[in-house]
Amino acid sequence: MENTLLIATKNQGKAKELISIFAEEGISVKTLLDYPDIPDIKEDGQTFAENAFKKAQEMANHFQVPVLADDSGLMVDALDGKPGVYSARYAGEDKDDEANIDKVLRELKDVPTSERTARFHCTLAFVFPNGTRHLFTGECEGIITETRQGNEGFGYDPIFYVVDLKKTMAELQPEQKNKISHRARALEQLKQNKHLLSW
Repeated sequence: MENTLLIATKNQGKAKELISIFAEEGISVKTLLDYPDIPDIKEDGQTFAENAFKKAQEMANHFQVPVLADDSGLMVDALDGKPGVYSARYAGEDKDDEANIDKVLRELKDVPTSERTARFHCTLAFVFPNGTRHLFTGECEGIITETRQGNEGFGYDPIFYVVDLKKTMAELQPEQKNKISHRARALEQLKQNKHLLSW
């Protein structure tokens, strides 16, 4: 694990994005997908930061290496910021992307386009075994569509329309998404603190 950054996620979509972004920096990455015997970490925090720090701290203690953990989600203005921290399990504990999308679309059924504003939020917690902790955040603004569009990405990407690009997140190629996404913007803050990535 020396000189390897561990990312505390078992989400294949997130893992793929983060590995791709860090590869551009020449940083070797492992995720919890590489350690299938590690049990899932219960995300019971009330905020993105609480969940991210919990995941990062538990894995930093376990592996004794620096750990990056992401907690992110969709925040819809007309739904008072929901799904928020419950984005992954909005329609149930089994984390079903399609069911989550269906639920959001049902709840916005009679909401006009002008009021379907939303944002993707990402909080990154970077924790070292000695207890040093850092927090980075990023957001991407958009509008919730009425139907799914596109086959790329994961999660709510097919219904999240990026106005400037005139496409949903699911219509963007990975390299495009990795430049403008909430996760990319949070990671850009981390990259501006390059000393954290040398240990």
